[in-house]
Amino acid sequence: QVQLVESGGGSVQAGGSLRLSCAASGYTFSSNYMGWFRQTPGKEREGVATISPRSDRTHYADSVMGRFTISRDNAKNTVYLQMNNLKPEDTAMYYCSNSDLFVLDPDVYKYWGQGTQVTVSA
Repeated sequence: QVQLVESGGGSVQAGGSLRLSCAASGYTFSSNYMGWFRQTPGKEREGVATISPRSDRTHYADSVMGRFTISRDNAKNTVYLQMNNLKPEDTAMYYCSNSDLFVLDPDVYKYWGQGTQVTVSA
């Protein structure tokens, strides 16, 4: 049974930092691309960042380029999202997921965790 468990969210002021973690189990973590997504009420889920199985490729949404960094530790079956210089518009529920493709389209991702809330105040 595939499980993805996100953690690390919280409330911070603008300019602050958070590090999200996503622990995966139930499948071969090192064989899949991993992605981070976010969603606010009434809006579609948005791709934030994705990373290849061996960490040799990453891709970011323009809105987070230069501020967020995705990484993974295949030995720990965990993917991370380091978020720096946070802005109020980064406020959302953040999710991780796995995919066979190197894209930020949520439609091609397979399993989802319960999410972790990030709130950034001005």
